[in-house]
Amino acid sequence: MTLKFAIVVGTRPEIVKMAPIIRACQKKKINFFILHSGQHYDKNMDSIFFEELELPKPDYNLHVGSQSFRKHVGLMMKGMNKIFKKEQPDVVIVQGDTLTVLMAALAAKKWDIPVAHHEAGLRSHDLSMPEEINRILTDHISEYLFCPTNDALENIKFEGLNAQYYLKTGNTIVDAVKENIELANKKVDVLKKFNLVSKKYFLITAHRAENTDVKERLEGILKGIEKLTIKYPKYKFVFSLHPRTKKKIEEYNLTIPSVVKVVDPLGFLEFLQLEKNAAIVLTDSGGLQEECSILRVPVVTLRENTERPETITAKMNVLAGTNPDKIVQQTELMLNAKIEWKDVFGDGHSGEIIIEEIVKLIKKRKSLKERLKWIKRMIIKNINYYSPIK
Repeated sequence: MTLKFAIVVGTRPEIVKMAPIIRACQKKKINFFILHSGQHYDKNMDSIFFEELELPKPDYNLHVGSQSFRKHVGLMMKGMNKIFKKEQPDVVIVQGDTLTVLMAALAAKKWDIPVAHHEAGLRSHDLSMPEEINRILTDHISEYLFCPTNDALENIKFEGLNAQYYLKTGNTIVDAVKENIELANKKVDVLKKFNLVSKKYFLITAHRAENTDVKERLEGILKGIEKLTIKYPKYKFVFSLHPRTKKKIEEYNLTIPSVVKVVDPLGFLEFLQLEKNAAIVLTDSGGLQEECSILRVPVVTLRENTERPETITAKMNVLAGTNPDKIVQQTELMLNAKIEWKDVFGDGHSGEIIIEEIVKLIKKRKSLKERLKWIKRMIIKNINYYSPIK
C-alpha cells in the first residue's frame, strides 16, 4: 500500500522538531513532501536549519514573510488549499502551536485529509497567548494526537476531544538534541566565536508577542537584565535578539545594557552549543525550556505561565514574569539550586514512534475506505440487479 505524507513547517522550532520525523520517513522509505509556509523567512531562522540538519529542501514554500495577521491567514490558506488539492496526501503532519500549524489543519479538513498533531495537549491556560488558541483549535480538529508528556495527555482526556487516536510519545526535541549536540561540538565553536567561557555567561532570549508587544513588559525584562549585570559582574551576558524584539526595542525607544553582548539569531548547532555551555538561560520560549532540561541547564522563564509544567514540577525551571526584581530573585534561586535532573520529554525515539503509529493508522483508514467503496459498489450492483425492468 503506497502512502504519501505532507509534513508542514513554518518556523525554526518546527523545522528542528520535524527533523526526526522526516528522518523516520526516509528510513521507512515513505513518500512525503515538505510544505514550508515561510512564516520564519530570515536565513538564520530558516534555510540554515535545513542545511545544518541535512534535511531535504521544502518541496513547496509559500514565502508568506513579514505580513499582517490577516494576510498571513489568507496567504497560507490559499497556498495550502491549492497544494493539498493537488497532492492529496494521506495525512498532514503538523507540530506545535503556530499560525502555520492551525492553517494547515484547517486546509486539510477542507479536503477530508486527516491531521496528525505532534506536541498535542500542551496548555498554558492563558488565552491571551495566540499560541494557546492555535494549539487548542488544532487539537480539536485533528484525528491523531501525539502528546509529549503525561500532563499533555491528561489535558486531552480532560477536554474530552473527539480525536480518533491519542498517545503519549515523548517529544522529538529530545531526538533532535541528542542527534546534534555531538555534531555541534565537532562542527562549530561558538565559545571561541564570541570569546566566552563555559558556564561563565547568562544566555537571554525573548520573542513572545505578549512580552514584545507590551512596552511595560519588554521594559521590565530589560531592567531585570540590567540589575543582573550589576549583581553578577563576573558573568558575561549574551542576548540572542529576535527580529521582532529588535524592532520593538527600537519602536519603544528602549535600550539594552551596554555590557550585554547582542547577537543575531544563530543556526541550530551554534545555538545548541551556546545553550549547553550557559550558566543559566533566561527566556520566554517554550522550546528552550525543553532544550535546557535535556542539556541540564537551569532556566528562568520570563512569563507568568508555561505549557511545559513538567519542567517546573521537576524544579529545572521557574517562572519569573517580567518584574525586574522577581527576575533577579528567581535567577539567584536557580543559580544556587541543586537540581535533580530528569528526562521528562522522552528517550530520543519519538520521531520513530510517531511515524510507526501514523503508518498503522493510515493503512487501517485506507483499508476501511476501500472496504466501504466495495460495499457501496455491491449495494449499487444489487439495487440495479433487483430493480424492476422498465
